[in-house]
Amino acid sequence: MSEKALNFIGGKWSWPQGAEELVSLNPADQRDGVCVFPDSPADEVDRAVKAAQKAFPAWKRCPAPERAKFIRRAGEIMARRKTELGSLVTRECGKPLVEGLGDVQEAIDMAELAAAEGRRLYGETTPSELPNKLCLTFREPVGVCGLITPWNFPIAIPAWKSLHALICGNTIVLKPAEDTPLCGVEFVKALEEAGIPPGVVNLVLGTGKTTGSALVAHPGIQLMSFTGSTETGRKVAQTCADSGKRVSLECGGKNAQIILADARIDLAIEGALWGAFGTAGQRCTATSRLIIEESVHDAVLDRLISEAGRLKLGPGLKKGTQVGPLINERQLKRVMDYIQLGEKEGAKRLCGGNQARAGELAHGWFVEPTIFTGVTPKMTIFREEIFGPVLSVVRVADLEEAVQTLNDCVYGLSSSIYTQNVNNALAAVRDIEAGIVYVNGPTIGAEVHLPFGGVKRSGNGHREAGKTGLDIFTEWKTVYVDYSGKLQRAQIDNS
Repeated sequence: MSEKALNFIGGKWSWPQGAEELVSLNPADQRDGVCVFPDSPADEVDRAVKAAQKAFPAWKRCPAPERAKFIRRAGEIMARRKTELGSLVTRECGKPLVEGLGDVQEAIDMAELAAAEGRRLYGETTPSELPNKLCLTFREPVGVCGLITPWNFPIAIPAWKSLHALICGNTIVLKPAEDTPLCGVEFVKALEEAGIPPGVVNLVLGTGKTTGSALVAHPGIQLMSFTGSTETGRKVAQTCADSGKRVSLECGGKNAQIILADARIDLAIEGALWGAFGTAGQRCTATSRLIIEESVHDAVLDRLISEAGRLKLGPGLKKGTQVGPLINERQLKRVMDYIQLGEKEGAKRLCGGNQARAGELAHGWFVEPTIFTGVTPKMTIFREEIFGPVLSVVRVADLEEAVQTLNDCVYGLSSSIYTQNVNNALAAVRDIEAGIVYVNGPTIGAEVHLPFGGVKRSGNGHREAGKTGLDIFTEWKTVYVDYSGKLQRAQIDNS
């Protein structure tokens, strides 16, 4: 019997009256129902927003170091439950256990970072142009924040968004992805056990069409933070623009790794395999394009294909698994369609490209790690985000053409270059159009104390994590204190 996942509103767990019952399935074995959960209607979202509104004044007035104590305790609770939570992440979203545990560790790290910001949240002081006058700024919370998070990091990304919002003094309504609702429930349970006051954190489960749309459109939400596809992000932004909401978008990527002739080839291949096939390619920062300098192209490709063929495909909870399943049947079909399209447009499939159905893989959504060569920038598989274990290899003449090829893309999230020439590395860092650049490392592996986000269609300019992640969740207030005892006029010619 599947576990029943409930909403959390105003400090209480409940099932919304009359809501349709949905099922979250284990993507490695669709016979395994992880939980049943509600498709929460608009009136349930309204109830959650009102609970957050009610709790906001007191939470805003709570000193930031006191708010930090709840976040720190939640991190300690997740650390205590790390093995249990990591196993749940793997069961519900499919990625290998080592990645599931890493997902939870990222949330723990984020709790540590966000709690520490409770002692910072710095503003500025600056001299006035007039005598006997003090000028300063400080951060204030925005209000009630709606958070919509994806399934591929089902505990880490809720932590990224929620904990920064909370330390700033906001209250939240969180809607986790419909593929991983139980992970969202368990994340909120850590905050509940930490003693977070009722209404400060609210959770509504459901589909994007029903629950997500109602949250984005709700007039009581001051800010929407969304991670997901660029197409959906555009719709979120349009709705928020109509109602004047702040909006932060973290969307798609078509990330590329460059390998130059002077690279350490073993290291570069290792990075390409991890970047392309970790999480079965289902990361917004996954390596989708591999750009290789022509003098080493054939040698790199031969070894890459050999190594990819040895990757262990299987259920994430099985020891030794390196590549898990795709998240659902819809995504499997999408990936297979792109593979067929790549061949139709003239790319050469050198390995993989099939749905794996043998033995223990028969009841999951598995696709073999796939590598295409002969890919050109005009091909669909070069240009569009696939979100699966498909790597497109492109041959280039030199560094200049490599960077031009990398930048020939509507996305600009993550990027990578392998070279032992410091001049080439720094030139690439300068010229690559992406929010993240790795030198001699894969395109995946962000750290929580650094800004995360992209340019072009990968987002709308905001950043998550790090201290810059506070910016979207705060308003700046400027204060002038005049202790001169007389009227002083700024912005007037007093000469």
